Amino acid sequence: MPIARITEYLDLHRIKYQRISHSPAYTAQEVAARAHVSGWDLAKTVVVKLDDELVMAVLPASEQIDLGFLAEIVGSKRVSLAHEEDFVDRFPGCDLGAIPPFGNLYGLKVYVAPELAEDDYIFFSAGTHTELIRMAYDDFEWLVEPEMLPFAVLS
Repeated sequence: MPIARITEYLDLHRIKYQRISHSPAYTAQEVAARAHVSGWDLAKTVVVKLDDELVMAVLPASEQIDLGFLAEIVGSKRVSLAHEEDFVDRFPGCDLGAIPPFGNLYGLKVYVAPELAEDDYIFFSAGTHTELIRMAYDDFEWLVEPEMLPFAVLS
């Protein structure tokens, strides 16, 4: 069960969090609606290829990545959304499209959009299409140590 990996990690670090169950949803906006969470508060995790390196881009569900700008600010020559075959084995137990934003648990660098830091709490997929985690943004930042970059634009 993928949520066990996240909750065990949070428990190990004595982080307060809340599990939120919802009916199955497969897009970030659908998850936000079913869980009654604003698309601005729900973080979606997108796996991106920068040159030949996989990274996580974490941004509000209501926004999208400006890939060209992301490549420019990190100094990459090639940037693209990763294809499923690029990472299918990288996130064992996680449903495709429901990857939690803990790159540190998967050996990936994490870039986060500054809009997510504007709220006290962050909501994100727990690795399934039916559960979210709600936790303090400051705790997320402390655990994951993401690099904050302004790569998100309105959808």
